[in-house]
Amino acid sequence: MATETNARSDPGSRRIRSHAMVSAAVLVVAAALTVGAGPAATAPDSGSASGSAQVGDFYLPPTPLPAGAPGQILRSEQFALALAVPGQDEQIPADATRIMYLSADTHGTPAAVTGTYLEPTLAWNGPGPRPLIAVAPGTQGQGDQCAPSKGFAELVHYSFPLDIWVSYEMITAYSLLARGMAVVMTDYHGLGTPAVHDYVNRAAEAHAVLDSIRAAESLTSITRPSAIFGYSQGGGAAAAAAELHGDYAPELDLRGTYTGAPPADLRAVMLSAPAINGIVPGLIGGFASGLLGYVLNGIVANDPAMAPIVDAATNPAGKQMMAELATTCIAEAVIRTMLRPVTWYTAGARTPAEIIDSSPELAAIVDQQRIGRRTPAAPVLIAAGTNDDVLTYPQVRQLAVDWCARGANVQFEPTAWLPPLFPSTAIGHLLEFLPATVAAHDWLAQRLAGTPAPSNCASLP
Repeated sequence: MATETNARSDPGSRRIRSHAMVSAAVLVVAAALTVGAGPAATAPDSGSASGSAQVGDFYLPPTPLPAGAPGQILRSEQFALALAVPGQDEQIPADATRIMYLSADTHGTPAAVTGTYLEPTLAWNGPGPRPLIAVAPGTQGQGDQCAPSKGFAELVHYSFPLDIWVSYEMITAYSLLARGMAVVMTDYHGLGTPAVHDYVNRAAEAHAVLDSIRAAESLTSITRPSAIFGYSQGGGAAAAAAELHGDYAPELDLRGTYTGAPPADLRAVMLSAPAINGIVPGLIGGFASGLLGYVLNGIVANDPAMAPIVDAATNPAGKQMMAELATTCIAEAVIRTMLRPVTWYTAGARTPAEIIDSSPELAAIVDQQRIGRRTPAAPVLIAAGTNDDVLTYPQVRQLAVDWCARGANVQFEPTAWLPPLFPSTAIGHLLEFLPATVAAHDWLAQRLAGTPAPSNCASLP
């Protein structure tokens, strides 16, 4: 592959510029959302084996899958961004290409994954060649209509009565494009394509993220210095990719990974998150109890032998919840499940802890999702809010401790100044997104410039 080069220029304050660009991107997206949906540029719709609504022909993988290396492009098509300024030969801030590429599921079996490649039309003013940032998206949902690659073209998705969604990761992508960085964003395994999206599955998400970098390099025939960027579910995918990079994709020039509020310990999250377990556990639920349905759907899809165990653990309301949420985006999932305690959906009103501990097989699968047992080869920035009510602070901090103990280069940045506003509503989780993103921009710019990465492992016991 060729290597892209750009001239070095503009040595001004990177911190001020990154703050301004992030703010500008947020304002542009917010303004667009008040206008309405832009035109979609997708192929005709057809049914999906996963039961999700209206999946375009582009998203149906070839059968059988062709033999090839992970990251190989299976198909691609250019499309118009719903939020863009048209130019003579290009659109600002980027020319967009929808991609389908080879990856691997949690068992290592070849799988087709879709995503989006965004080639910026703005100049790269940093040192060295234009970098490529792999964005691992946060929770979108489990329905195929929630795939981020569809959101870039549709902007606002709505189907009667409750299916409404806006892909907030456009904020992330556009803020990176504003700096002149190329962006590739995976849809993850099963999101968009007929397979069931195995929500917060460590291996499948890591494969999808790392292979998205390979796919972007295959599409453009350009090898670039790269970095990974993710928050929430995306933080978990970014963290998993960071620690699998050395074994799964060692050829990638990965300069660093930002992982914000990752679900590093799925057991701890399910047991301790106020937004999942409720305002008054067992009586009044939180706003994110539906995440249990996403997790269980993914476990059953990946390990069908777990179906009888999950069936025995859920009551009729729980079975209905799982079926309904399999085709929803996260906004609808919240509307359908908010304020209902998780025990509303479990047989015998058992808690997640009781369900996990009652089945060695289920406990083993949950334990397999633990991040922190491998060593990232490149530097890592970890962000966490001390009052995060979805992806709780202690398990994020433990990830930093675990990686530090393995000799990784880790900078752990907690946000303690945000107060505990309306615990169990996920506000404590959502508010951390923007300040963590701003800090991550500065950190990534320094890694891409070749500045040695700081580490505060010595301050973590």
